[in-house]
Amino acid sequence: MAIPLLDGCDIAGKDVTGDALLTQRALASYIVERQAHYHFTAKANQPGLQRDIALQFGKRGPADFVQIDPPDHGHIDTRRIWCSTALNDYLDFPHVGQVFLIERESIDKKTGKLSHEIALGVTSRTPEQASPQRLLTVNRGHWAIEIVHYLIDWNYDEDRGRIRTGFGPENITRLRRFAVGILKSFQKPPQSVAAMMRKLCFRTRLVFDYLRMTQNAASTSPSP
Repeated sequence: MAIPLLDGCDIAGKDVTGDALLTQRALASYIVERQAHYHFTAKANQPGLQRDIALQFGKRGPADFVQIDPPDHGHIDTRRIWCSTALNDYLDFPHVGQVFLIERESIDKKTGKLSHEIALGVTSRTPEQASPQRLLTVNRGHWAIEIVHYLIDWNYDEDRGRIRTGFGPENITRLRRFAVGILKSFQKPPQSVAAMMRKLCFRTRLVFDYLRMTQNAASTSPSP
């Protein structure tokens, strides 16, 4: 399914990211043949790949790169990444440039609760083409896109949409992304996109205020 979608895209020189469902040998070969690079997650649907990468990082030393995010959203996130080329000639997977392990620790500032996640992955980019910092950035970029899709699907039920012909799906998605962007930029005080949508449904005048389409629209978001 992914290959026909990529046929019409100019992917040369770009990183094509995918979650575990897309970690497939045929897709990896296709991406490299198109002069692009893959960045995939290894999970249980590729048990051999997952096991071999996990074993490689079973006894790991200091991380190759560490990133600590500012505590802007109520929690402190620390991400560490380890990379290796030791499996390049061993793995039964095409065009391996390096494998990696990403560890994420998150501390809730209010409760002090600690959460811990591990992600394994493989990429066609060699260390010369992608440093540990870049691999971490590419990985985070993939999940940022997933979060946007989740927001749109949750609030607009997009995955079950019946607009499927012509440029309809692309146009309606652009409008929904625009709407979500507007709502997120005016979340003062912070509230969910769903809560903002419910408020605007009952107070349609605020829609024009948020879009600066009224003469008395404030420079900041209207008071609730």
